[in-house]
Amino acid sequence: MLAETVTRAARRWHDATAYVAADGWSLSYRDLDRLSDEVAVGLAARGISDGDVLALLLPALPEYFVAYAAAAKLGAVTAGVNPRLAPPERNAVMENAGPRLVLATADLLAGQEARIDAELVVVEPAHSADVLLADLRRPGIAPPLRPDPERPVAIVYTSGTTGPPRGAVFAGRQLRTITDIDTGGVWGGGSVSMATTALTHLGPMTKLPGTLVRGGTTHLLTRWTAETALEMIDRHRMTGFGAIPTQAALMLASPHFAEYDLSSLQAVIIGGGPATPKLVRECRSRLAPLLSVRYSCTEAGIGVGTSFDDPPEDAEVSVGRPHAGVRLTVRDTEGSILPDGEIGEVCLASAAAMSAYWNNEEATEAVFTADGAVRTGDLGYVDDQGRLHLAGRSKEMYVRGGYNVYPQQVEAVLTEYPGISAVAVVPRVDEIMGEVGTVVVVPSDPRSVPTLDELRAFAARSLAKHELPEGLVVLDELPLTSMDKLDRRALAQLVAGSEPA
Repeated sequence: MLAETVTRAARRWHDATAYVAADGWSLSYRDLDRLSDEVAVGLAARGISDGDVLALLLPALPEYFVAYAAAAKLGAVTAGVNPRLAPPERNAVMENAGPRLVLATADLLAGQEARIDAELVVVEPAHSADVLLADLRRPGIAPPLRPDPERPVAIVYTSGTTGPPRGAVFAGRQLRTITDIDTGGVWGGGSVSMATTALTHLGPMTKLPGTLVRGGTTHLLTRWTAETALEMIDRHRMTGFGAIPTQAALMLASPHFAEYDLSSLQAVIIGGGPATPKLVRECRSRLAPLLSVRYSCTEAGIGVGTSFDDPPEDAEVSVGRPHAGVRLTVRDTEGSILPDGEIGEVCLASAAAMSAYWNNEEATEAVFTADGAVRTGDLGYVDDQGRLHLAGRSKEMYVRGGYNVYPQQVEAVLTEYPGISAVAVVPRVDEIMGEVGTVVVVPSDPRSVPTLDELRAFAARSLAKHELPEGLVVLDELPLTSMDKLDRRALAQLVAGSEPA
């Protein structure tokens, strides 16, 4: 599906710009098709064929998409290796993927060559389409490939804060489902945008066909910063962008925010983590009038979200309703479906859900319910309007004196406290209560730090007594994982070693 979409997009959009590298050179739709053909011929000459794994350890470069398309034209499977992973984590991904060939830049190899049990091609980042992946390219067109919608196309590694990364397998069938939902089957409508996450994330890996169908231009950032993103919107008059909540918050907190002209922005999509009501309101008032909050997990492919036409409060209090073709259920620990209003594990089922975890049958069996829904590991409930409200991860919930406490619900209240730019709640062991909560805050002004009593008094207006934090830690910034999500394990270790405030 990806291979044919690359070719159709080239015929449709011709020399229109598909990607712009961080240093300014561009790759057209015609270039993407032609160069991926030539790389496919080169890969075939190296023995790569249907079912082989090509691992990409690359920053956000046009080379990534050319290699991904080339592998698809051969029936090979692309495994993205997040450049932000530590070397031992990258090695774990490589070991699970079992690639036949690895493409990597020299700086990311970092002396790990001996640990890679595969043919290795060191990529020198190009400065024009003419020299892109020159060592791999061979003249010609990729050989014909027998259509098979169940043929694996991509392995998307999910990396939580506990346990090893697991590779979610997506075939052509899932990519087509995601594309149809995103585009409605209509070609065109693309605009100028930017890639705000690593190219190994779910979005770039599974939504590439949809991006090609739209015919827009994507600017690539080898290193995302709030200033770079704001400058990009200003310079290219972007009408919309997608971001994780952390990125949106950093953009809004930029001391130079007012210096950029963001008047071209019409819409913002927030996903990949919980967006607080305060952040939603600020995005809508300071970035763009139209805002959509999305929620899913790597394994589910697609999930739920608010639409631009929904009442504004929907995005403030929930993550919306299921997308077309998605079945949303909330279940207890036995797998039984719970009625509306009761908190349980969020489960998602659709034709876009992954086929399996790569080389991990045990984990695959554990993540699917008996009727084929993906267990997300997130806690939540559905209200009487069909909207999903998240309550945190099942492993994040703690029990204080016999009462369940959901950190995300406490955080949603405390983030409204004036003068706080970021907040997180994590448990610590207590001899009497079993567990109690500690709030970790990043003050907007280091000279004005709230006290624990002030935070408790503020939260007591909305929360029960057992939900109020009983310790306070102040940081300059919250730790993040390689996926730019809050690193709760690092926070838990920090809190465990701190004295209660």
